[in-house]
Amino acid sequence: MPPSFNDFHCRSIEERDAFWAEQAGRIDWHVPPRQICDYSNPPFARWFVGGQTNLCHNALDRHLAEHGEQNALIAISTETNSEKVYSYRELHAEVQRMAAVMQSLGVEKGDRVQIYMPMIAEAVFAMLACVRLGAIHSVVFGGFASGSLASRIDDAEPKLIVSADAGSRGGRVVAYKPLLDEALRLCKHRPAAVLMVDRGLAPMEMQQGRDHGWAERRAAFLDAQVACTWVEATDPSYTLYTSGTTGKPKGVQRDTGGYTVALAASMPLIFGGEPGQTFFCTSDIGWVVGHSYIIYAPLIAGMATVLYEGLPVRPDAGIWWSIVEKYKVTHMFSAPTAIRVLKKHDADYLSRHDLSSLKALWLAGEPLDEPTAQWISKAINKPIIDNYWQTETGWPIMTLCNGVQPQATRFGSPGKAVYGYNVKLIDESTGEELTGAGQKGVLAIDGPLPPGCMQTVWRDDQRFVNTYWKSIPGRMIYSTFDWGVRDEDGYYFILGRTDDVINVAGHRLGTREIEECICAHARVAEVAVVGVADALKGQAALAFAVTRDALEGEQARKALEADVMKLVDARLGAVARPSRVIFVSALPKTRSGKLLRRAMQAVAEGRDPGDLSTMEDPAVLAQIQARL
Repeated sequence: MPPSFNDFHCRSIEERDAFWAEQAGRIDWHVPPRQICDYSNPPFARWFVGGQTNLCHNALDRHLAEHGEQNALIAISTETNSEKVYSYRELHAEVQRMAAVMQSLGVEKGDRVQIYMPMIAEAVFAMLACVRLGAIHSVVFGGFASGSLASRIDDAEPKLIVSADAGSRGGRVVAYKPLLDEALRLCKHRPAAVLMVDRGLAPMEMQQGRDHGWAERRAAFLDAQVACTWVEATDPSYTLYTSGTTGKPKGVQRDTGGYTVALAASMPLIFGGEPGQTFFCTSDIGWVVGHSYIIYAPLIAGMATVLYEGLPVRPDAGIWWSIVEKYKVTHMFSAPTAIRVLKKHDADYLSRHDLSSLKALWLAGEPLDEPTAQWISKAINKPIIDNYWQTETGWPIMTLCNGVQPQATRFGSPGKAVYGYNVKLIDESTGEELTGAGQKGVLAIDGPLPPGCMQTVWRDDQRFVNTYWKSIPGRMIYSTFDWGVRDEDGYYFILGRTDDVINVAGHRLGTREIEECICAHARVAEVAVVGVADALKGQAALAFAVTRDALEGEQARKALEADVMKLVDARLGAVARPSRVIFVSALPKTRSGKLLRRAMQAVAEGRDPGDLSTMEDPAVLAQIQARL
């Protein structure tokens, strides 16, 4: 009889090394590890010490004998109306060509390669080629502003930058080369070479001696055979900069062995994934979800992975579901924001397609409100599984590990703590652990962090310690900077960021709680609540809402605003009532779908919103300003 999930989780904490030694058997090792976890210098954890492996080998080479002709990468763009499917053998060949080109441009083990690309197959080739060579990739979201890109170039100091002429979103071409050229003018570090993929979307000015065309270089290495470089398990595989940072960029540094093992275990234990199935993650490679669950985890598991460039509503709101039908997608991973976008459209778009292959839809990236979960659950009639994690952790902290033991979904909760994570709720003032059901505290994780989590901040160990391990008084414990509560069955509920608490006349209110309440209104599709300065109360809650249908005239807006106010009064009390509910056509978001609450707050208080380089559409802020 298989163990219960609680027993499984308990063993992962109490018999840590034995547990992870078993999970390490899921991957290939060139040299097996001699020590599972070295935690002699907390909070720095070194996993699988002495072991040698290669991330690309585990994602591609080891599958060739049995699954060489199986689908590996399904690259789809509704922006260019193109689709191409690569088998494992074909992807392996393309990655070797890219690796050979990189070698010809001087890339060696330990070098950094910056990748500034749209969601195209060549971006996947580049990431896998880097880890094949033992180089460290640093992906920056395609279309990032020049100043922000320059600061990341200076921090990573890449030998090579791989980019493309342009990306496209909603039919609008965004030229990358001018942005890259300006970044290279601004930054202090000078990469030895730039490799450009020409999609034919925008003209490119190539700098003689520095810039190289991918097509021409690839043609010289069509038959390339580049062996995997075996690296220490503790060697870095990549760095990834967390969104929303200010000042000096904060690069999350990931190891190789721990990350490979963590992802290899997550596919069967969390997702129930098996070789030959198809995984469709709608994120972007510029974010951690894209790294882990578009590129690495599905391929490590011997699955096919879908790489999608485009919007969820173009050409219509059924596009994702048509992909599920055509490629018999078994696992789908998206974000609550994307579902809220679909919520504005007719649910019939979802029911037009055969979704019988789909086992479940996983959602992450921000808290999943219950109304949105209920809507998508009804629309596709599939299990909806929330999960919670961070760029820093690289894989889920909380979800339902149905591959260990089937567990019931509780809408509004991302589930239970995942194996390996020793999650605690901590009193922010005293540092004491809160063990009772319903007690609100800071979500924290006792060290060591499990395999796959960040090793440190790139080139700044002290920043890693000070930022993540010293915020809770009296103890060294990793803070997620999120509030949470736990029910009597061990399910957690996220109440928002610890810095998203507003103080209204002495009452501390989580903006997340107010948002959840407003979103329960049948006419509200999406909402963001921010705290703004108030001379009388200190702060006041201000709500921005997107409606599911059009609001005609000021009278209709005022009537709905009053209705929303009554709802908040009834559920949370008058103290939580927003000072205003402002109806807008869209909310400002990053291109990964995260709400830019700080920018909204700044505009509402008449301040400079700061760096908007990650914003999807800066014009949205102008609309908010006009409505204030």
